[in-house]
Amino acid sequence: MKYVNGLAAASVLFVGFAGCAAAAGIDGAPAPFNKGGVKVALISYISAGDFFQSYQAGAQAQASKLGIDLRIFPGKQNAAEQREQIQQAINLGVAGIVVDHGLPESIGDVVQQAVDAGIKVVAFDVNLNNPAVPQIEQSDHELARLALEQAVKENGSKFQAGYVYVAGFAPLDRRNETWEKFKSDNPDVVEKTRFGVVSDTTATSTADQAKAAFIANPDIKVVFAPYDEFARGVKLAARDLGIADKIRIYSADVSTADIQEITEEGSPWAATAATNPAVVGAVSIRAVALKIAGTDVPRQIVVKPALLTQAALREAGVKTIDELAAKVRSFSTSDAVTADWIPANLY
Repeated sequence: MKYVNGLAAASVLFVGFAGCAAAAGIDGAPAPFNKGGVKVALISYISAGDFFQSYQAGAQAQASKLGIDLRIFPGKQNAAEQREQIQQAINLGVAGIVVDHGLPESIGDVVQQAVDAGIKVVAFDVNLNNPAVPQIEQSDHELARLALEQAVKENGSKFQAGYVYVAGFAPLDRRNETWEKFKSDNPDVVEKTRFGVVSDTTATSTADQAKAAFIANPDIKVVFAPYDEFARGVKLAARDLGIADKIRIYSADVSTADIQEITEEGSPWAATAATNPAVVGAVSIRAVALKIAGTDVPRQIVVKPALLTQAALREAGVKTIDELAAKVRSFSTSDAVTADWIPANLY
């Protein structure tokens, strides 16, 4: 969404906050949470896909419990627009900003402007290299490691692989570090091709690239696609080419739609390693709330992942994220960055 000038932006943003301006305070909480109505902006780079929608839902649920007026800016994979949205939040005078993904080189200086203005900032899966900005992450190295270990367990340590990757995104870059180490440790794993795209149509665009990759490299047996939209695209390509029974896909991240695609009959999507995106969203809000309250927050905040295999999901009869959270406690909770005044029983 574009705005003509800062005043117009602030007016529109204020309407977004006004809907929950009556939020009550929390008894026994430090200022300003004892009075409620704390304004926080969640500024995303990507909103497309179930992961990001669930992340935002978890953030909103935690914000409501904390009496936070949360304004979520929809991400459009547009670095200039994300930069503009951060500036809008600064002009409005919010108490805190959560930066959800993005390109560090595009927003680093405007984030510093927010810090200089006294606004508390935390970042999820974007490394801003700013000591004042704690970073929340899903332990991306662990996500990749779990998925790749499962690939070896099911396929051995010698196979032809396809790899989906786009550089410049902190979580993908960290997962790539694990992939590179994995190849070094397993020299009989051959990366035959590398492709990938991040856009507002990531899955379908990746599918087009995957089709070309499979046609050019018919010996590919395993695809490492460490983002669920990548995996969905690869699965679509395999199905369209009639080779779903000849490959196995290993990914990161999960959603209800992913679970259905992993467990359906004949699916090549063998496993994914994931955290609950709603939990990560809640942790992001808790982190910025603690900073606003004047509490020290770790520089790096890690939410631990779990391995979810096709076989295990089928055996458990899991169909949705809610069912997964109910049956796998490690997927449904996190004790990261909390305090005794923060309402319990939410992620």
